[in-house]
Amino acid sequence: MLRNNWLNVLTLFILLVLSSKINAQFGFSHEVGVIAGPVAFQSDYGQRHDLGTNLKNSGIGIGIIHYLNFSYKAECNCYTPETYFNDHFKLRSELSYNKTEFEHFGEWVSPDRTSIQADQLRAMKGNSTVTNIGMQLEYFPLSIRDFTARVGSLGPFISLGGQFSYYNTDAYSTMGPLGTPLTTFPKYLTPTDDRQYGFSAEGGSVWSIVTSVGTRYKLAPLSDLMVDLRFQYYFSDWVDGLKPNPALYKENKANDWLVWFNVGYIYYLQ
Repeated sequence: MLRNNWLNVLTLFILLVLSSKINAQFGFSHEVGVIAGPVAFQSDYGQRHDLGTNLKNSGIGIGIIHYLNFSYKAECNCYTPETYFNDHFKLRSELSYNKTEFEHFGEWVSPDRTSIQADQLRAMKGNSTVTNIGMQLEYFPLSIRDFTARVGSLGPFISLGGQFSYYNTDAYSTMGPLGTPLTTFPKYLTPTDDRQYGFSAEGGSVWSIVTSVGTRYKLAPLSDLMVDLRFQYYFSDWVDGLKPNPALYKENKANDWLVWFNVGYIYYLQ
């Protein structure tokens, strides 16, 4: 079911990009690109507020992106009428994918901890794959026209938007199947929401809010390099496959979120 949904999402995204010639008459042009980079996932694995946990529970993300450029009109190979919006904003749509492997890190699994509970945490592993589709409005404080005109120029930006995601998770233990007191840390045996335990190996869908800061570098008249640091907050605590009952375990009250640093290449369609 989720696979069919992903195929439908990909088809819609491709149709959006291929429609550039049709949409040019409305007074904008199009850009397409690819992005990739490391993802640091803030999950319920590991010690809360521990930098090492956040850095080690990391993965990789890739994506394809499409921009509506309001400052340039493709049908006449000319600039659009100059307005503040046209010269400082672009609309970005995106289809991306990331995968993260999880383990418990931090104080409670340090080598000096020799209890059965410490062994259970050390043996517990997981992963999550997430496919996202969404849009962001990017704001360029400097003139987009000036940036476009000069090879070697920089175009810093900030953005805000939303995404819809399909995720698949897995949680397991090298000690044996999870769900028994012999293999599972006690707080993950407690029912949470409508689930029997505080862990899950199920998929689902979720909305998220996305904000980022980055810059473009004008590589050539029709191509840019881009670096982008993104914060993505999911409106669910199940994206990583763990959710200890928040009424009992206050340290796990936050929803899942991630930070993604990516590098991209963008090409201007004419």
